[in-house]
Amino acid sequence: MSVAERTQVVIIGAGPAGLLLGRLLDLAGVDNIVLERRSQAYVLSRIRAGILEQTTVDLVRKAKASERLDLEGVPHHALQLVYKGQITSVHLPEFTDGKIVTAYGQTELTKDLCSVRDRSGANTVYEVENVELHDYDRSKPYVTFEQGGVTHRIECELIAGCDGYHGPSRASVPKSAIKTYSKTYPFGWLGLLSDTPPVSDEVVYASTPRGFALCSMRSRTRSRYYIQCSLDDKVENWSDEAFWTELKKRLPPVLSDNLVTGESLEKSIAPLRSFVAEPMRFGRLLLAGDAAHVVPPTGAKGLNLAASDIHYLHEAIIVYFSENDDLALDEYSRKALSRVWKSERFSWYLTNLTHQFSDDPFEQKMKEAELEYITTSEAGRRMIAENYVGLPV
Repeated sequence: MSVAERTQVVIIGAGPAGLLLGRLLDLAGVDNIVLERRSQAYVLSRIRAGILEQTTVDLVRKAKASERLDLEGVPHHALQLVYKGQITSVHLPEFTDGKIVTAYGQTELTKDLCSVRDRSGANTVYEVENVELHDYDRSKPYVTFEQGGVTHRIECELIAGCDGYHGPSRASVPKSAIKTYSKTYPFGWLGLLSDTPPVSDEVVYASTPRGFALCSMRSRTRSRYYIQCSLDDKVENWSDEAFWTELKKRLPPVLSDNLVTGESLEKSIAPLRSFVAEPMRFGRLLLAGDAAHVVPPTGAKGLNLAASDIHYLHEAIIVYFSENDDLALDEYSRKALSRVWKSERFSWYLTNLTHQFSDDPFEQKMKEAELEYITTSEAGRRMIAENYVGLPV
């Protein structure tokens, strides 16, 4: 048994990138269907990043999905760099014409986007299997999938691959048509989420001889902490008490003395890597978010970079349909990749700068010299601020 449908755009992946694209296309009158291999409950339970650039917040507002974000998002006007036990505050608005970042969990943003899509009656199909992309290099592409023993076929004009690093979209592209760049870092992050007030009103980046530490938040009452660890480490090796003890050792007393500890809601170890696929357009298939690039979480760029992709992509799709302009799709890839590489650079730079992982004494001295420069130079702090709030789209 099979079922055939038709739409203008098939969006593969119901993460924040796919849902945000679908919402923006809905508002522009472009028909779309979102396909997701997981259940909606699973999608809404995923715990991810929580710092939004101003451009991301603006795009969510454009999508008319910012009601809770505007009420509950926590504005951050600075970030704090800890080096040699001293805290240097980088005041973001001072160096960026008033721009800030906002703490708001990706889980919450996904809930908001799911809610507005469900209320609008737009079509999202969950728990699909065996998704395959067909003829995206021709004028009439289509997507097939299975659900409940039934094979479905959706004919369309464009396919948006927002299905992450391991999804079928990028995997469908012949290796000869795509060039990839990657770097794997020789350490991981052990992360802990807890219903405790954050240790600071701003994000804290700590570079210490014991390794890197990051203090962030999801809300005024929920905190997210990370410590650098070995790739061979196991979550089972870390009790909550052991995590809190090690975190305190990586923070200056003014912070560690005020750290509120509690039972973990979630603990996990994440490897760090950088990855970029070029181009981001293959005929009628357009990649976005983690399907096209991955950044280490150090610079808080993953979700924000996906959102900037969607900014360029939804504009290109609207121009494509309203003006029959195929070149707009090529421009999408060019514009998106330009910002991707700048964000990759900052994430790579900040990761190398703040982590302990090289046995080369010269490299270590270079890191120390750079940290001295950043923490004592207005120009250095300006560079950090400009990149942290997000480059213009």
